[in-house]
Amino acid sequence: MLTIPPGLDPDVLRAFVMIAEGTSVTRAAERVGRTQSAISMQMKKLEEVLDTKLLWRAARGLQPTEKGMWLLERARTLLTLHDEIHQAFRAAPLIGQVRLGTPDDYALQWLPGVLARFAQRHPGIEVDVVCHNSEDLARRFEDGALDLTLLTEGHELPGQTGEEIWRGPLRWVGPAYSALPRRDPSALAKRDPLPLALAHPGCTWRGAALKALGMAGRQARVTYNSATQTGCFAVALAGLALTVSTPTRLPSGLAWLGAADGLPPLPDMGISLFRAEMTEAPAVDALADAIRAGFAAGDAPL
Repeated sequence: MLTIPPGLDPDVLRAFVMIAEGTSVTRAAERVGRTQSAISMQMKKLEEVLDTKLLWRAARGLQPTEKGMWLLERARTLLTLHDEIHQAFRAAPLIGQVRLGTPDDYALQWLPGVLARFAQRHPGIEVDVVCHNSEDLARRFEDGALDLTLLTEGHELPGQTGEEIWRGPLRWVGPAYSALPRRDPSALAKRDPLPLALAHPGCTWRGAALKALGMAGRQARVTYNSATQTGCFAVALAGLALTVSTPTRLPSGLAWLGAADGLPPLPDMGISLFRAEMTEAPAVDALADAIRAGFAAGDAPL
């Protein structure tokens, strides 16, 4: 059994991880079943036990200090192990089927590790994975065709409250210099209007990219439309346009671009998990917990 040093209560660490990742104290309190004041006291106690400042109040809320970031990384791993051990010895075998929706943008980025561990722990649960854009997944979820779905920020559902399980930066992507030996990739970022490969008009990423360029006074033209991130990457690899992505392991031949290339900053984006309202669905709950743990552990290859 995993031994946790005195004073490092798993529930306290779980609340710290959520707060350090941008969740409000109020929401963190709801997740661990405590009051807001109790969570605040626990954070203070945690800092006393470790004899260091872990959180500081910024304009955007509580942010982790340097020591807080160090603890955050290790707390994620510890909690994943804690939950795995607890589940292995306490949970009854589960059987059933779960229909999971995910945008193409996240399928390869987060899910392989999550699904592999889930299959090992729950071999009796069959998971059907449906990959589409967030707009289509939202419709399928509303129609009752999905039990769980991941949606990009900006695709909320009437009467449904999604749980934000990740938030991070949206970044520019373009061809690497080595990918275009006879052309300068940085010249592509300076073209006017700027050629872009983006998803359909309802895509949150598309809206964020065009808004950022507009605020910076840059003209842009969406020259290639693709329903998948793979399609946008293919166009960028050809040196025909820039695209955007959340942090991921880029295919060979692509590179992250930014201010040095004359491009404006892009906003952070959130990923939310939606669960269909059911009276009893332990298999769905188990997969939802596995997804939360995977995102909290940083399964995405940055």
